[in-house]
Amino acid sequence: MTEMVYGASPVPAGEPILPKWWRTVDRWALACILLLFAIGILLGFAASPPLAARTGFPPFHFVTRQAVFGGVALAVMVVISMMSPRMVRRLGVIGFFLAFGAIAMLPIFGTDFGKGAVRWYSLGFISLQPSEFLKPVFVVFSAWLMSASTQLMGPPGKRMSFLVAVILVGLLVAQPDFGQAVLILVSWAVMFFLAGAPLVLLLGIGASAIVGGGMAYQFSDHFARRIDGFLNPQIDPRTQLGYAANAIQEGGFFGVGVGGGTVKWSLPDAHTDFIIAVAAEEYGLILVLVIIALFLVITVRSMLRLLRERDPFVRLAGTGIASLFGLQALINLGVTARLLPAKGMTLPFVSYGGSSLIAAGIALGMLLAFTRTRPQGELSDILRHH
Repeated sequence: MTEMVYGASPVPAGEPILPKWWRTVDRWALACILLLFAIGILLGFAASPPLAARTGFPPFHFVTRQAVFGGVALAVMVVISMMSPRMVRRLGVIGFFLAFGAIAMLPIFGTDFGKGAVRWYSLGFISLQPSEFLKPVFVVFSAWLMSASTQLMGPPGKRMSFLVAVILVGLLVAQPDFGQAVLILVSWAVMFFLAGAPLVLLLGIGASAIVGGGMAYQFSDHFARRIDGFLNPQIDPRTQLGYAANAIQEGGFFGVGVGGGTVKWSLPDAHTDFIIAVAAEEYGLILVLVIIALFLVITVRSMLRLLRERDPFVRLAGTGIASLFGLQALINLGVTARLLPAKGMTLPFVSYGGSSLIAAGIALGMLLAFTRTRPQGELSDILRHH
């Protein structure tokens, strides 16, 4: 009540980092992130043993790896969330150039692992998907350019960020990775709109994206197959979408019971892209709704906290990352429920995957850093001092 009347309390001089972080971080969002990770481990016990059996590993080999990668991701998330916005910006800009170089070199040094899309670097004991790391650092880099353009005699940051986005979308489409290209383009459009872009211009960009999609359908067999499969009213029961649809129907409201699901034995990507099908079959609609609620709480709470932020860079970057996080979850869920064409996209912090987990840790660490309580950013404080 005191803070509501007199404004946020001043930060004690010399306050230790950890108590200050705990006092200012969004603890509700942090709790939801930890719950998502715990659910991911729980679903990993259900979804990954069939894959381990097919590849000759111990039953819980992939669960163990997910726990290790997840532990690294959580540690990275906490460390980044303790950083100031300026430090996060520097990290994002440096990370962007590294990730951009990694994406550009994929046609030469990358591999497709037999999936028809060159998206990974094989390092022997681990594979690396640079597009996962590119997304959060691209958002920070674009927010830096856009916020710089609002300053007196600043650079043409909005046009520069648009050029960068177009180049990145072209590189991702060439892999092909249309799902990540959509995430890059939409997150940039959200920031561009927030930075003051006219709606007509955004509609023009949207129309150009639709034209580009039509051209991709004509000239990319990979893209055309996925669109045709989505538009076909009949689902082939032997495809991943067919298995997923059947699992959702079988699960009903309460699920068939822990360990009673069968879709994990048929779906090659049951532990990654279609993890929600395993959740729906074994635990039913209840767990699916819990997962959706957790993603909503993280995204919406972050957006609401960013409404109070006065720093243009923090507001743009935070909104971009929150949009990125929420949209990726929406696409994954939409694909599994056959509301969207297949994209090959993981569910953040739930699906198995080292690159996906650690990149999500980086993104959420940045988001928690941007949404921390900063008294100097409150409008009431600014008005009181004038």
